[in-house]
This record gives sequence, structure tokens and C-alpha cells, in this order.
Amino acid sequence: MARLLTAFLLLVNSLTAFELGVRGVGISARSSPRTPLPQLVATPAKPAAKPAFDPAAFDKVVMKTYGRFSLVVSHGQGCYLFDDKGKKYLDCAAGIATCCLGHADERLIKAVTEQMREVNHVSNLYYIPQQGELAQRLVDSSCADRAFFCNSGAEANEAAIKLARRHAITKLGAKRPVIITALNSFHGRTLATITATGQAKYQKNFGYGGKMVEGFEYVPYNDVAALKKMVAKINGGFFSRLFRRGRKVAAIMMEPLQGEGGITPATTEFYRAARELCDATGALLMADEVQTGMGRTGEFWGYMKHGIEVDVFTTAKALGGGVPIGAMCCKESANVFGPGDHASTFGGNPLACAAGNAVMKAFEEDNVLANVNARGEQLRAGLRALVATYPGVIKEVRGWGLIVGCELEEACGFAAADVVAKLMENGMLTVPAGPRVVRFVPPLVISEAEVNEAIDKFGAALKILSAK
Repeated sequence: MARLLTAFLLLVNSLTAFELGVRGVGISARSSPRTPLPQLVATPAKPAAKPAFDPAAFDKVVMKTYGRFSLVVSHGQGCYLFDDKGKKYLDCAAGIATCCLGHADERLIKAVTEQMREVNHVSNLYYIPQQGELAQRLVDSSCADRAFFCNSGAEANEAAIKLARRHAITKLGAKRPVIITALNSFHGRTLATITATGQAKYQKNFGYGGKMVEGFEYVPYNDVAALKKMVAKINGGFFSRLFRRGRKVAAIMMEPLQGEGGITPATTEFYRAARELCDATGALLMADEVQTGMGRTGEFWGYMKHGIEVDVFTTAKALGGGVPIGAMCCKESANVFGPGDHASTFGGNPLACAAGNAVMKAFEEDNVLANVNARGEQLRAGLRALVATYPGVIKEVRGWGLIVGCELEEACGFAAADVVAKLMENGMLTVPAGPRVVRFVPPLVISEAEVNEAIDKFGAALKILSAK
């Protein structure tokens, strides 16, 4: 009996020891009290402060494809940006005509956030309802019947170039399709689009055997006679066509207003001549609306300023309000793409299109075009008033809507980049458009008071620079 009692006690002790061990590693689900595990990672009482931004570390890993100002943007609100030191800037650059609704617009935030919670990306192998909705809005706002979506202005222009070539080969019988663009134009940074760009500085050291992509010719902007002469030279008569082996004008591709080329509007005479030449030859008239589109000029699309319709136009920048998206839109008569002819992995995905639809909806709700025209008139009038205040400094104020250029006199002693730097120092952001033009492309929702602030700051910068 004594042996049985001793064995029982040993068994109880063993089980107790095992249970304590199990509890120690957190397996037991019993409610008996236990010693808590040590906290291995301390939870801070408040979020740790972000480390200070290090430009040297940035430059060590990021390619230096931009001449960056020493400005680190922390956040934005409306038409203002704030740097990492808390300094406030009136933003008259808007990401270069991109942030059309300003910064931190609640509708854009809501649309993108809600879409991200549902689905942000699927392949174009499947139907994307948001894409169809945005395409319908683009078609309703323009002369186009179809839209192809991509990610940027350069990609949109690449799509237009491909469309023009395919149209010329399949519909016009061209063997060597030629696209005419303008000198001093800008159409993007890909090989084809820098070739389309009529500025040698963008093409330097990117050629092959001294040549860029073949099939482009250039004429002076707003020179009707030169445009007619170029079309005749390319298409020519019978013998010209024979010896040129199928050269034919595929398209005339022009900006309604040259942005990077100095904020220079096309004349209506020039754009209408391009329309007539395309009608006569079967070529496509293509408008690069990457910077001028989406209400920037006071019309929804810049080509509308000339009272004509185009066959193709491209858009990006403001289409997503800062979310990357681009589109190439065309009439049905130019719609020669079929499955496999062109594509884009991210083009028109649900997230980007949610942003585009939010932007388009805001235009409808807020009558943005009315604000663009009113504030544009106010800005140009204010800048022109400075001509008398600073004689010999301002040569011309030009532009449409809220894409405005202030050209400086050659003899004023400073360049556009100097004005931009001084404005930044005084709490305002702008960008140059060439060496002598200061470009104003603020958010399209800029207020009357903010335009007055921009004029005052610009005048103050000119006063300082003129006094040197």
C-alpha cells in the first residue's frame, strides 16, 4: 500500500511539472495565473520622428536626370506646398500642369482610397468598368470616338505615332509614312517622341549613325507656307512618288500651344491649314494635348480654340490629377488598332481610372473651366501691368487660360531660371519654358486672392533682380 501511495504522489508531481512547463511556452489555454513573458520589443509612446532627408544619400542611388532645386516637399494643401522645414509655397507649377485640383483634394483622395480597397490593378485581358466610364467621359468631352489608355504623355504620343503609321500603310498605301511636326515642339522622351520633338538639344547623343528614328519632318510653327511646301515635297507628283519609294504624309502632329517651346499659341490660320491639308491627303491631324488638355487653355481641349476637329489627340498630366495616367483618343475613321497591335500593362487600370473619373467629375461639379478663364484673364492682366513698372524687363505676356508665359527681354540681365529661383526663395513655385520664359501653370482651382499673391510675388522678384 505504501508503494502505491508513493507512486501516485510521484505521478502527480510529474504532471504538475509538465503543466507548468506547457504554460511557460504558452500552450495551455487554462485560466490559471502565470508570469507574463518578457516584452522583447518596446512599444514607443509616440511615433518616432522621421530621419532628416539626406540629399547626398539620394544622389548616390538616383540617376541625375534632373537638375533639381534644393527643395524637399513635405506635403501640400490646395494651391500650396510645404517643405520639410515647414516653409509654405504658392504652387504655380502644379507638377508642371499636372495637379489640376491642387493638392490633397478630398474627392481624389476618396476615389483612390476606395478603389485601392477594392482592386487596384487587373490585366486588360479583362473588362475594367472604371476604364469604360473614363473613356465615355473623354469621348463626350471631345470629337473622339475611342480611347486607348497608358501611363504618360510620351506613351500616349507613341501610341499616336504608331496609329498614324498603321493608318497610312493600311488605308493610304504608304510604304514610308512620314509625320510632320513643328520646330521648337516637345512630344516626350522616348526615342520616337524625341525624334518627333523639333529641338536638337533633346536628340543629342541618342542617334544611330547620326540619325534618329526615320519618318519625321519639321516645319516652323505657325508658318502656313512652309507646312504646305513640306506636304507637297513629301507627297509630290508621279515622278516624285516613284523615286521617293512610297513616301507619304501619314500625319501632321502639332501642339495647340507649344508648352516647353515657350508658351506659344498656334494661330488659327495655321491649325486650319493643317486640317485642310490632312483632308486633302488622307493624313491624320493629331493634337498633342498632354499639357494643353483637360481645361488648361480655358477650353476642355486646346484644339477647340481653333474651331476645328482633329482625328487624334493625346492627353496625360492633369487627366489623373497627379496619379499617372495617359490616353490616346481618336475618331472611328482613324481606329486601325486591333488586338495585339498595341498594349500597356498598367494602362487604364482601376486605380488610375478611378483618379481620372474623380477629376472629370470635379470638372463637372465645380465648373472648373469658368474659373480657368476668369483667373487666366486676371493673371495675364496683372502680369501685363508689370510691364510699365519694370520697363526693359518683360517683353511679352502670352498664353491661354491658366497656361501663361512671361517672356523676358534679352537685355534685362537675367534669365527665366533666375526668376524661378528668386520666386522659390520668396515662397512661390514656377518653372521655365525655355531660357527666357517664366511659365505659370497653377492648379485650375486657384482663387482670385491666390492669383493676386502670385502677381505680387512675381513683381517683387523682378524688383530684386532688376536692382542688381
